[in-house]
Amino acid sequence: MSELGWREANQEVLAAAVARVRTALERHVARAESGERGAGPEGGDGPEIPEGSALGALVSTFDLSPFERDVLMLCAGLELDATFAPLCARAQGDPQRAFPTFGLALAALPGAGWEALSPLSALRHWRLLEVGAGPSLTSSPLRIDERILHFLVGVEARDERLSGFVEPVSDVTDLVRSHREIAERVAATWARTAGTPEFPVVQLCGEEARGKRSIAAAACRMLELDLHVLRAEALPTGAGELADLARLWEREAMLGRSALLLDCDEVEPTDAAREGAILWWIESARGAVFLSTRQRRRPRQAALLTFDVEKPTSAEQKAVWRSALGPAARSLNGQVDLLVSQFNLSAPTIHAAYAGALGQLTDGEEAVPAPEVFGAALWDTCRLQARPRLEDLAQRITPAAGWTDLILPASQVKVLKEVAEQVRHRVRVYESWGFAAKSSRGLGITALFAGTSGTGKTMAAEVLAGELRLDLYRIDLSAVVSKYIGETEKNLRRVFDAAEEGGAILLFDEADALFGKRSEVKDSHDRHANIEVSYLLQRMEAYRGLAILTTNLKDSLDGAFLRRLRFIVEFPFPDLAQRAEIWRRVFPGEMPTDGLDVEKLARVNLAGGSIRNVAVNAAFFAAAEGEPVRMKHLLAAVRGEYAKNGKPLPESEVRGW
Repeated sequence: MSELGWREANQEVLAAAVARVRTALERHVARAESGERGAGPEGGDGPEIPEGSALGALVSTFDLSPFERDVLMLCAGLELDATFAPLCARAQGDPQRAFPTFGLALAALPGAGWEALSPLSALRHWRLLEVGAGPSLTSSPLRIDERILHFLVGVEARDERLSGFVEPVSDVTDLVRSHREIAERVAATWARTAGTPEFPVVQLCGEEARGKRSIAAAACRMLELDLHVLRAEALPTGAGELADLARLWEREAMLGRSALLLDCDEVEPTDAAREGAILWWIESARGAVFLSTRQRRRPRQAALLTFDVEKPTSAEQKAVWRSALGPAARSLNGQVDLLVSQFNLSAPTIHAAYAGALGQLTDGEEAVPAPEVFGAALWDTCRLQARPRLEDLAQRITPAAGWTDLILPASQVKVLKEVAEQVRHRVRVYESWGFAAKSSRGLGITALFAGTSGTGKTMAAEVLAGELRLDLYRIDLSAVVSKYIGETEKNLRRVFDAAEEGGAILLFDEADALFGKRSEVKDSHDRHANIEVSYLLQRMEAYRGLAILTTNLKDSLDGAFLRRLRFIVEFPFPDLAQRAEIWRRVFPGEMPTDGLDVEKLARVNLAGGSIRNVAVNAAFFAAAEGEPVRMKHLLAAVRGEYAKNGKPLPESEVRGW
């Protein structure tokens, strides 16, 4: 039947049901006005309501008795038929009572039963009608619920009281194979257990938020259900409000064949009130409910079916890339391998990155750019898409240094280049060549940069980030380390989880503050401090990117910790020749100089970072005097640098300046 044909047929069914109740009212008025005594309402249950109609569906869904159905039609008649209000007034013998009441229904409608007035009856439990204020239950005005009225006339309109809480899910994307298999298992389980006590809440665990939502939507599509999402942060924590919201949703789900995704991904476990509301909802849930959560929840009574939802595998991500690229995939096959080796992206993010790169280069035209140009644009767009949210725990550093800016012994430079090569080729070695299949431990690439302040540790991290075209984040340990038990691990988890998608380079500056020698356990604080170190080691070993630790005090680090690092690079204090080379490169080409003697400058025992400070300060001295930078400006800046560090400046180092 067409939509128009169904609407006409539904209107006929509804009109007939309302007319039947109006006839019962008219008979009741006639009996009352004629003075008949003792005669009850006439008629039986009435004709069977077609199940294909909205009224038939409502009766079936909420298991309404014929009397409950007629009470509902009595209230619907007031909204749909102008003759009902005066008829109700006449039936109750009071012109001010132009509305339905339970008393009128009991007196005028056939099959009347007091149980329909109970709070547990379908009419009141599911709030199909509202009871207004009045001196008694039987004399209070009745009104059909607006959502129920819309449903009866065939208008789809979600209950406005759910607005702000529940929203439909429409952004469904094609699933990768591993996610599609989960959706199929959910659909099969729900189809098999429908209507039984074993019908489970489905818990989808993990960091892949969009994947979990797509899995839920796909399972609902297989079962012809509409999916809606309720963010757990919006759940009321008061018992009454929570119960009211749950009942409204259950009614909505029954009316519209809907499933609910309770999104708990952003709820912190420390929010006890919200956690209590979530567990209550799970325990009390009726119908099809998904739970999207980062960590598993374990309710005491609810039947729970749990799945871990991971990012698509490397093979699945390659398939998504090739599908998105279409004919261009063949010429970009090598670039696809590089993208998958570095960026751990979901299918929707891959499609968004492709569209963004293509739009950036083609200005809306259909032609695909040259492979080398398009490959570079794809890389940069992926890096932007995968950029983590770490503003409160880390500082993103834009690389400005290159290999030529590093003044280090050849052996140290060689190790740094080995680090870059391992990051670049880790997927080939781990996955294509099978090392990951043999063991999942120790696959993270970790490095320790050890040396005194200013010897180039942070610059070396910048060079690696620039070489690999990756984001570099310096972790603020003062924000990560907490005196409260468990908070440090939580902050570390946030850092690694956020950075995982794009494989950003993580730089833990002055790491000895967190990763010092593990202490003898004397109290609970020592125990938890050691747990923090162990947790960090586990995350570093599993991290798909590069984690760099820097320290000024290598000897203060725990020996077992050092043995689990892939690379250790010593940054020595620069010798005379290296200091001279740093001085030659520290001044920008645009800066005016006059009479600078690099050999004399190199005699000052300063590390590279301090040399840069001196050069910048000298430039400001010269700018203030309106002169090019001269040795006198550098001498003043050197004296200031030594004074800042609380050390005397040996005159032998600046003699002849």
